[in-house]
Amino acid sequence: MDMVLMVIHLMIAAGLITAVLMQSGKSAGISGAIAGAGESLFGRRKGMDEFFEKITTYLAVGFMALSIVIAILI
Repeated sequence: MDMVLMVIHLMIAAGLITAVLMQSGKSAGISGAIAGAGESLFGRRKGMDEFFEKITTYLAVGFMALSIVIAILI
């Protein structure tokens, strides 16, 4: 049982890392202001960013909940 939970935990962790890396960066500072103006002028892949934000949220909640369950069982 513990090994199955650890494997699921590892898969969620890998998915979480992938989802975070697939998101576009949020620029800050002067260079971000210039790049931000360009994004608003030429458009942005908003649908994919929102999708990856939702997936990241669900995976993070699953990761935390499974971490607590594993800590209690072990």
